[in-house]
Amino acid sequence: MRQATVERKTRETQITATVNLDGTGVSRIATGIGFLDHMLEQLSRHSLIDITLEAKGDLHIDYHHTTEDTGIVIGQAVAQALGDRRGIRRYGDATIPMDETLSRVALDASNRPYLIWKVGFSRPKLGEMDTELFKEWFQAFAQMAGLTLHVENVYGENNHHIVESCYKGLARALRQAVELDPRQAGVVPSTKGTLGKSL
Repeated sequence: MRQATVERKTRETQITATVNLDGTGVSRIATGIGFLDHMLEQLSRHSLIDITLEAKGDLHIDYHHTTEDTGIVIGQAVAQALGDRRGIRRYGDATIPMDETLSRVALDASNRPYLIWKVGFSRPKLGEMDTELFKEWFQAFAQMAGLTLHVENVYGENNHHIVESCYKGLARALRQAVELDPRQAGVVPSTKGTLGKSL
């Protein structure tokens, strides 16, 4: 089973996450941030990756540490579950419409982390959550999961729709990229024979 559990304990957060890459999209998420819970549930459901996550953070200060650290922990768990990445399809992309909004996500599970974020918001907050924190989550996730990740909102007006389409796009692209390719069983999908930065 391609699954992993990661724990992170700092003075700011205590987080435990378990992922199963070959799941059915079942999630149990509790971060203390309602909107973030909703987005992580979307990530699980549309990627078919089972995610269990419990986070306790310094929400009395703000939502920054908890948001960023959930991205770190889920990303680490995905990376551990992928192992040496043998047999995966490696690449994935999705274009997601949501009412008036259209967003595109493309990724390479290359073990070379990089984020391109072309997403803007017209409001500083969604509910109690700062919209600038979504980039922080995607950055932390891409870094720890080892993804080259491009996220672009092509157009849209509703901020909820914009960010939700980004998470759903990530989910669908991730589903493609981490899926096992029966034509590549046991093979690292790279001419180098390994995935990661070349020295």
